[in-house]
Amino acid sequence: MLEFENTKCECGHQNPVGTVLCESCGKPLDGKEVDIDTPLEMRYDGIARRSQKSNQSVIDKVWSFFSSVKIAVRLIVITLIAAMIGTIFTQENAFISFDPTTYYEDRYGWIGKWYYKLGFSNTYESWWFIGLLVMIGTSLVICSLDRVLPLYRALNKQQIRKHPQFLTRQRTVFETQLQEEDAEKLTAQIGEKLKRKRYRVTREGTALLAEKNRFSRWGPYINHIGLIVFLLAVLLRSLPGWAMDSYVTVPEGETVQIPDTSYYIKNEKFTLDYYTDAELPDALKGTARAKLYETQAVLYTCTADCDDPAAGPKLKEVNRHNIIVNDPLSYKGLKAYQFGFDDTPKLKAVKPVLVDKATGQTYGPFNLEMRNPELEYKLGPYTLQLKQTYMDFTLDKNGQPGTKSSEPNAPAFVFLIKGPNLPATGEPYMYFPKEVDKQTFSQDVINGKIGEQFEIKVGSMENVTFAGIITTLNIRTDRAMPFIWTGAGISMFGLLIGSYWQHRRIWLRADANRLLLGAHTNKNNYGMRADVAAALGSAGIVVEPKSLDNGGNTT
Repeated sequence: MLEFENTKCECGHQNPVGTVLCESCGKPLDGKEVDIDTPLEMRYDGIARRSQKSNQSVIDKVWSFFSSVKIAVRLIVITLIAAMIGTIFTQENAFISFDPTTYYEDRYGWIGKWYYKLGFSNTYESWWFIGLLVMIGTSLVICSLDRVLPLYRALNKQQIRKHPQFLTRQRTVFETQLQEEDAEKLTAQIGEKLKRKRYRVTREGTALLAEKNRFSRWGPYINHIGLIVFLLAVLLRSLPGWAMDSYVTVPEGETVQIPDTSYYIKNEKFTLDYYTDAELPDALKGTARAKLYETQAVLYTCTADCDDPAAGPKLKEVNRHNIIVNDPLSYKGLKAYQFGFDDTPKLKAVKPVLVDKATGQTYGPFNLEMRNPELEYKLGPYTLQLKQTYMDFTLDKNGQPGTKSSEPNAPAFVFLIKGPNLPATGEPYMYFPKEVDKQTFSQDVINGKIGEQFEIKVGSMENVTFAGIITTLNIRTDRAMPFIWTGAGISMFGLLIGSYWQHRRIWLRADANRLLLGAHTNKNNYGMRADVAAALGSAGIVVEPKSLDNGGNTT
C-alpha cells in the first residue's frame, strides 16, 4: 500500500514513487508541515531515483551501493592511499634485472620483506588495485545513470505555472500585490528584460519560465564520461599488447629481439665521451663524468622464420636513429629511449679446448658464445651437449644454482660429455670461462671425478673476445595513451562547463492580485538575485537584490 502513496499531485500529474517535488508543478510531495521560508532541496529537482526505491531486490541493492556518492568517495580515497603506498619503494617493473623475492628484504629489511609479501611491490598491476579501478568506474557509470536520466526527464517536463509553495520556497523570492489589469503588462515587461539577458523565455498567459544555461547541468556528467574513458584506457594498459615498459641491453655490434614483439634492435656503434678535468668543477676533477652517450641504433622487423632459431629470423630494416637522452628512436608507437650504458669489459665469446688429463691430448678449440651458444660441439671422439646456461651464476640460501641477471658477469655452462670410456648417457661437467669464477665456485669440487679426467680451459687470452660497450635501452609502447588524453580532455571540458556557467531559472505567476516570483540557480545566488532585480526594475518595481534572499548565500 505504501508503494502507491504520495505519487499523484493535485495538478493531476502522476509522479514516480519517491518523487519529492512534483515533476510538473513543483509542489512538495512529502506531506509534512514545513516552514514556508525553508528553501527546497533542488539538487536533482526532487526527482525519483532508482537508488531510493523501497522494497529493493538484490540488483537494486547493488545499484544503490554503487550509486552512493559516499561509497564513491571512499573507493577513491582507498585507491589513492594504495597508490601512495605503491610509491614507498621502487616497483618491480622499474628494475632491469633483479630477484624481487630477496631484493626488498636485503635492501629494506623486514619492512621490505612484508612490502613484497603483501604485494605492494607490484601495486599497479595487482588484481586488487585493478579491482578498485573497476569499482570506481562502475560507481561513476551507475551514479550518472541514477541521476542524469531522471533529471533529463524532469527538466523536459517543466510546467510554466508553478505551484505557489514551490515559488515561495526558492532561494530567491519576490512577492507583491498588483492590480489585476497590470498582470499581463508586468509579465510581458519582465519577460522582455530577461530575453535581453539571454534567457529563453516561455509564457503561458500571466505566467512565465525564463531559463538560461541549462547545458551546465550536464557538466558533471560529461566529467564522469571523461573519467570513465580515462579509467578504461588505464585498464587497457594491463592487457597484453596495449602497453610495454621494458629494458633491453644491446652490446655494441649486436642485434637483440625486443621482448614480446616482432622487432629487433641493433647497436651499430656506441659513442661515449667524458668531460675533461678542465670542464669539471674542482670538486669533481679526477672523476669520470659522461658528457655524451649515444647509440647508433637500427630497428628491424621480422618478416620470416621468426620462431625458427635454427634458420634464424629474416629481418627488414624499418628505421634507424642515433639515440641520446630524451631523443628516442620512434616507430609506430614504439619508442626506444637511451637509459644507460656499461663500459666494463664483458665476455663475448671464448675458444676453449677439451683436455684429457690422462693422455694430455687436447680436442678443439670450439667457439663458445656467451649469449647464443650452440647446443652441441663435436670434438674428436667426444661430444659436448649444452644442458644449462647461467649468465650471472649464483647459489641461493639452499645451495641451488641460479642467475642474478641476464648479463654475462659470471657465466657458467653445464655440458654433458659423451665419448670413449664414458657412460652412454654421458657425464655432466660445469665450466666457468673466467678463472676467478672457477676459484670462487670451486669448479673442480663441483665436477668431482669427471673433473679429474677432463678439463675445459682457454689456452691464452688470444682465444678470449670481449663485447663492446653495452647500451641499455628503455622500450616503451602505449596504445592506450591517446584514449587517456581523450578521457582527460572530455573530463576537463565537463569541469569547464560546470564551473563557468550556471543553470538559472526564474518562474513568475501573476494572478489573484498577486505577483509571485521564485528563482533558482545551482551556484552564484548573488548573480541570480541581480538578474531578478534588474528584470523587476524594468517593470517599475525597484528592489534591492539582497532583499530577495530567502536563505541562500548573500555573497
